Amino acid sequence: MTSYAIVEACGRQMWVEEGKFYDFDKLPFLQGDTFSLSDVLLVSTNSSTEIGQPYLHGQYLVDLMVLRHFSGPKIRVYKMRPKKKTRKTFGHRSKLTRVLVCSISKSINTETVGFL
Repeated sequence: MTSYAIVEACGRQMWVEEGKFYDFDKLPFLQGDTFSLSDVLLVSTNSSTEIGQPYLHGQYLVDLMVLRHFSGPKIRVYKMRPKKKTRKTFGHRSKLTRVLVCSISKSINTETVGFL
């Protein structure tokens, strides 16, 4: 059984597992950089589950590695004013960063601060 955690990153709460990748809003890191998240809400390992109130500050760290930066799917926005012959179409693509969860580990340093 794999361990998993629920972390808060980019204004959202995400369920993350070791060895899987996830897409966050664009982060200020280069491809191949590693960083840690300390805003951990819940951690479940093989034998136990720990729940924070609301966070497990300084107890657990989630180590991530940046795989790549890319643009998300295109969103089309169509605006029309009825009976005025006014129509506009807009497009938008979110900038995203794909990260790989390297490890979910118990923290040794209690002064770690979350980045996101």
